[in-house]
Amino acid sequence: MATKRTTPKKASASDEPVKCRPCGGTGTVAATVRIGRKRRPVGQQDGLCLNCFGSGTDPES
Repeated sequence: MATKRTTPKKASASDEPVKCRPCGGTGTVAATVRIGRKRRPVGQQDGLCLNCFGSGTDPES
């Protein structure tokens, strides 16, 4: 049987979650709204970041 650890594990600087690059950690990105047959842009709205699915953390790390 393994012995119990007597000292707590120290938190390192690398334990902090890395922000998602496309959304900058907010979880939302601007999506262009297009209308009409020529698909002209009329504005922008907030959309869910598809890289991190709204969590704001980088899934690669």
